[in-house]
Amino acid sequence: MKKQKLPNDIKIGIIGGSGVYNIEGIKDIKEYKINTPFGKPSDNIIVGELEGKKVAFLPRHGRGHFISPTEINARANIYALKLLGVEFLLSISACGSLKEEIKPRDFVIPDQIYDRTKFRIPTFFRDGLVSHVSFAEPYCENLRKLIYECCKKLNLNTHFGGTYVCIEGPQFSTKAESKVYRQLGFDIIGMTAIPEAKLAREAEICYATIGIVTDYDVWKEGNEVTADEVLRNLNLNVENSKKLLKLVIKNLDITKRDCSCKDALKYAIFTQKEKINKKTYQKLKLLIGKYISL
Repeated sequence: MKKQKLPNDIKIGIIGGSGVYNIEGIKDIKEYKINTPFGKPSDNIIVGELEGKKVAFLPRHGRGHFISPTEINARANIYALKLLGVEFLLSISACGSLKEEIKPRDFVIPDQIYDRTKFRIPTFFRDGLVSHVSFAEPYCENLRKLIYECCKKLNLNTHFGGTYVCIEGPQFSTKAESKVYRQLGFDIIGMTAIPEAKLAREAEICYATIGIVTDYDVWKEGNEVTADEVLRNLNLNVENSKKLLKLVIKNLDITKRDCSCKDALKYAIFTQKEKINKKTYQKLKLLIGKYISL
C-alpha cells in the first residue's frame, strides 16, 4: 500500500465527538491514518476546508465511542495534530455543572483546570529529556476570548471563565466527591481536559476547551447525572456547536500568534545537551528541533 503523504499546513485542529466534522459547508474532505512515536491516535484524522481554512478533526473517543477516558492516547493525538501543522486546537467537551447558575445546555469557556486524574501520562518529556513548561494559565487566553465573542454573536448562554475539574472516570462522581468539588469552588466537571491541555502546551499549540454542559453531576437531589441525560443534552446542542465552530474558524486569524503558547518550550528544557537521550530526542524532534539540534 502506498504511504500517504501528510500535509503540514493544517493550522486549526478540533478534538471532539465523532459527528463534529459533519458540518455543512466542509469541502475537500480527506482522511489520514497516522502513526506516531507514541502509538496511534484515537482514530483517523479527517481534514477538510471550512470557511476558507483547512481544519483537522479528530474524534477523541474514536468513531463509535469505543475508547474510555483513561485509555485515550492523548500523546499520539496531540503529536499527530502537531505533525499536520496544527497551531490552534479547539476541544469540544461534554461536562457536568457544579453550580446552580450553570445550566444543562449552557456553554462554558473555562480558564482553569484542576487535575484529579490518576493513571494518565501527562507529558512528552520522559526517558532522558526533561522539560518544565509553565502551566499557570492552562488555556490560551486569545483563543478563549475569540470563542466567547463568537458565543455572544450567536446568543448562546455562555459562561466565560471557571475551573474544570478533570476526574479519571469512566464512572461519574460519588455524591461525596461532587459535594467536595462544589465546596472547593469548581465550576464544571469532566474527564478529558487532562492530559490534553498539558500536552498541547508542551507542543506549543494554542488550546481552549468549549465545555457543553449536559447535567448537574450528582450533587443536585433528583437531578443526578445519567448517561441518557448526557447524550440527550449533547445531541440537543449539536447544531449550536457546529454554528459556533464555523464562526470561530471564520474569525480565527491563523497568520499570527501573539501569545506565550507559541514558544512555551523556549526556556523549559532543563536537560543539558550532552545528557539528552538520543532516541528520545528523535521522538521529540518535532517539538524541540527549533531549540536544540543533535
